[in-house]
Amino acid sequence: MKILSCHGNDDLALLYVGQTADGSLLEFVESVQPPVPRDKKWVLIVSTLKGCPVGCLMCDAGGDYSGRLSKAEILDQIDHLILQRFPDRIIPIAKFKIQFARMGEPSLNDAVLEVLTVLPQRYNAPGLLPCVSTVMPRHRQSFFAKLKAIKNDLYPGGKFQMQVSLHTTDPERRASLINYPVADFAEISAWGHDFFVSGDRKIALNFALTDDSPIDAKLLRSHFDPECFLIKLTPLNPTVRIQENQLKTQIDPHTGQGAEAIIADLEKAGFQVILSLGEPEEDRIGSNCGQYVNRYKKASEARSA
Repeated sequence: MKILSCHGNDDLALLYVGQTADGSLLEFVESVQPPVPRDKKWVLIVSTLKGCPVGCLMCDAGGDYSGRLSKAEILDQIDHLILQRFPDRIIPIAKFKIQFARMGEPSLNDAVLEVLTVLPQRYNAPGLLPCVSTVMPRHRQSFFAKLKAIKNDLYPGGKFQMQVSLHTTDPERRASLINYPVADFAEISAWGHDFFVSGDRKIALNFALTDDSPIDAKLLRSHFDPECFLIKLTPLNPTVRIQENQLKTQIDPHTGQGAEAIIADLEKAGFQVILSLGEPEEDRIGSNCGQYVNRYKKASEARSA
């Protein structure tokens, strides 16, 4: 893999644009979470597809989908980030999170399973915590069954994190936001109760809330057991797609205002709730929002014009 660009702040987040052997562009990120130092928590976020076929209304990764990344191409991203700081592959970090959540829906690529299988042998990382973030596409039961086996075998006792992006409890609104065939709440609940075992981290149900996307605590409680699931709330990140689709955030990205009543209702229903707000500089870097690949393409086109 050829590195085309590196952008950001070493004390917060660095975003890389890479090019595969066939010329496809991808991006990957390393970040810390101030005031937590890097030796306590370090997060890598890697791409799994060349673009994405899902096309969520708030995500810039949709469109220009040209296929799956190979096991080697995913590992190239991880290796590049690790070997710069830990050339001996010994990573003495308490919480070393590798998140499959950048470009692409990870469950559409079985190479993600291959990568998860080799990570514990490839690196000496006692704090390794893989995280798979999914919209839960239909017809990928075999992927999630294999993922469960890998989790139980290689990452027991809370060493694995699972996130499912729902974004709203309104089925029609969810369908328009995600714009891809996905499992319904009953199916996700049944899967989650089978996937979760005692000692696991709770499965996070993610909601990046637009101002017109309801979240009904009672409906969630009717499907999801708070012993297995928690709720993660985030504001919308300032992507190009959000502007194009005229979406507005329900939660203020800097203060969290707009989340108070939602959190109260969810906690009353018995759920653990996480409100995740990024650093303002992350928006400028692009590490937590729109695809920097698109910015790179536009800059390259402008230079060649």
